[in-house]
Amino acid sequence: MKKFNTFAFFAMLFFLFGSAYDLEAQAPDPRYTQFYAAPTYLNPAMTGVFEGSWRVNANYREQWGSVLGSNPFRTIGAAFDMRYKIVGDDYMGIGVNALRDEAGDGNFTVNRGYLNLSYMKQLSGGRYTSNNQYLILGGQIGAGQNSVDPSSFWFSEQFNNSTLSPDTNLGNGESNISNGTMSTPVYLDFNAGLMWYAVFGDNTSLWAGAALNHLNAPDVSFLGEGEVLYMRWLGHIGGELPFNSQLSLMPAIAVMGQGPSISATLGGNFRYTNHDWNEVAVRVGAWPHITSRVDEGETTKLQFESIAFALILEIESWNVGVSYDVTTSSWKDANNSRGAFELSMIYVHPAKSRFKVNCPKF
Repeated sequence: MKKFNTFAFFAMLFFLFGSAYDLEAQAPDPRYTQFYAAPTYLNPAMTGVFEGSWRVNANYREQWGSVLGSNPFRTIGAAFDMRYKIVGDDYMGIGVNALRDEAGDGNFTVNRGYLNLSYMKQLSGGRYTSNNQYLILGGQIGAGQNSVDPSSFWFSEQFNNSTLSPDTNLGNGESNISNGTMSTPVYLDFNAGLMWYAVFGDNTSLWAGAALNHLNAPDVSFLGEGEVLYMRWLGHIGGELPFNSQLSLMPAIAVMGQGPSISATLGGNFRYTNHDWNEVAVRVGAWPHITSRVDEGETTKLQFESIAFALILEIESWNVGVSYDVTTSSWKDANNSRGAFELSMIYVHPAKSRFKVNCPKF
């Protein structure tokens, strides 16, 4: 009975927080709909890729609030990075970023922090031209810890047959599971990425990259049973295509895989600016999200998970975005199509030098 209860507990736990990440239980890394607004979380090679002297960004995502009420799934991230000239027009980027993820009634929590480093190698262009190409290699080294509160659940040993209801004052009958918060040991984590971009002129650019996360397959087991975190791979590509001097399209796609599951977010934002003195611009767009999952019959299924609508406002050095995911999969019957709400904020401090590094807009 004890072995069965332990298995049932973790099966339920992984089901609960796995669904929040849209990558199933085998792949518990969170994702952002506005992935382009969380650059160093997306790819460590994006450290230092911005036009300015330093950058700070913050992201907030809330999901399944319509189902879980006061305990929705929350993802909170923040990052800071800057860039230093090494030799010629080559640069080194350095930064830090942190992530906190909370999932459901069990208060399953993931805390991670990283130090980011990148090397930006110029392939073409110069300080007096608007055309530039760079190849960037980036890496992250960090630490993480997961925790969960089993007291939020009840076990079969706690079911009172006389009242036909659970009694959490009774022992759970599990020697390996305490009534307080359980935490994994602090684990090391290594990520690496590669990126290329080309800026061809005002409002015209192309960028592409790839990243591998959890290269060391860290042990994230609560019970010391050697459960490792699957390596996550990522590929992304995007750019900006101008229609005229005021209107452009910024399409992008990010595809990631972890364990047996694959997830893709694709779409684009239209960007409009009237070139006012205070550099105001507005972006609006739509971003479908597609997943490939393995069901109970070991059959891989591709499904249209959701579509997100985004609105982003640029004011001088600030970039503030909001998006909302409308569920389109079978989950829409449970949450009335109310998926996830997301906020993003980016601030780029202007460069002091008159010779700036030309970078694409994300």
